[in-house]
Amino acid sequence: MDAVVLALCSAALFGAMTVALRPALAHGGDPLAGALTTVVPALCVALAAATVAGAWHDVGAVWPFALAGLIAPGVSQTLFTLAVRDAGPSRTSATAGTAPLFAVTFAIVLLDEPLVTGIVLGAVLIVGGGVALASERDRPEHVKVSGLLLALAAALAFALRDTLARWLAEDTHVAPELAISATLAAGTAAMLVTLLVTRRRVPGLRAWVPFVPPGVLFGLSYVSLYEAFYRGRLSVVSPLVATESLFGVGLSALFLRHVEGVGRRLVLGAGLVVAGGILIGLSR
Repeated sequence: MDAVVLALCSAALFGAMTVALRPALAHGGDPLAGALTTVVPALCVALAAATVAGAWHDVGAVWPFALAGLIAPGVSQTLFTLAVRDAGPSRTSATAGTAPLFAVTFAIVLLDEPLVTGIVLGAVLIVGGGVALASERDRPEHVKVSGLLLALAAALAFALRDTLARWLAEDTHVAPELAISATLAAGTAAMLVTLLVTRRRVPGLRAWVPFVPPGVLFGLSYVSLYEAFYRGRLSVVSPLVATESLFGVGLSALFLRHVEGVGRRLVLGAGLVVAGGILIGLSR
């Protein structure tokens, strides 16, 4: 049950991060720099969690988790930030909710996890909800197809990260707080290198302020995610984390209703996501 609760906490926090990211991006500026300024506060949260947990032993064994960080958030957060800019938070969350389709496949093929009917059906419901949310015909004008494709690419990166993290968690003495610190540190370094190579300017202190709230939410989400991976199978945790679609859509309806254009299809998709999460929770 711990893995289920932690996965749902991670989903709620990630959905809140997605909504908080929208007004931060509204201030303008480079989205790639925005991705960096989101991940740095998240890294601070992870380091604080590692300090509180006293998890600094086995530091030399964290490098595999750093490799996971190159995938996500190194690549994924940049894709996700661009998707939020081009498609909005609710539809980006919905499309990213397709990650379980990739993750469950990886779990069965690569990690030899059991193929449980309830988990598969739950994953299908969650993915179906994401598809319903992303395929609406009367999308607002600001929603671009390219943004949805970027969100789909981010979902694949999330699934790859989740698969690697779960595989590493099965046989390691590294504490989850230290593992996530290594992951976020590597992701931060990758984003910084990308900015420098592409000759983009590293944002000044004033530009960081709007990204601190989504960054803190992002860090708490990652800590909860890794704690869940240390306690549960990938085929259980990943579909539950995908319920962030529900939280993203719900919070968008609450705070960004006039911008996001939340309608019936969004509600239908969110309902499918909830049903899938409940089914997975009962099937574990």
